[in-house]
Amino acid sequence: MTRDEIIRELHQFFQVRELVCGHTFSRWGERSWQFLDTAYLHNLLVIRRDILQSPMVCNHDEAEQRGLRCNRCQIVRDKSENYLSAHVLGKAGDFTVKGLTAQEARSRIRNNADRLPYPLRMEGGVNWLHIDTLPQFGITAKVYEFQG
Repeated sequence: MTRDEIIRELHQFFQVRELVCGHTFSRWGERSWQFLDTAYLHNLLVIRRDILQSPMVCNHDEAEQRGLRCNRCQIVRDKSENYLSAHVLGKAGDFTVKGLTAQEARSRIRNNADRLPYPLRMEGGVNWLHIDTLPQFGITAKVYEFQG
């Protein structure tokens, strides 16, 4: 699939304002898609549409800064050291999945790793579904679970 096709398909499930911080959306609007990594978006589409087949929520009224984080986001500004997470690189999102616990969602994704177009990292031991496409030096597993 091309990047444009991926974004068109994702429109069925997400608005870009859900996947980026409010600062980014306020400045760039619908053009905010440009800051999100293609591999991340393609994996997100396959996870939502084909693997979990259930609504997923990233940013919402009670929880922001769960997708792309810019330099103005408080969670970034509070860091005292260099902060180059997958979130600031447009390669990550933290999601709540309707009808599934985070652990159940991670398990389904692991069991369907062959369906993912790109390698995927997931954060284990948390009550949300963190997914990202940040490459890991020396890690060859299709799905890699790390502890934050």
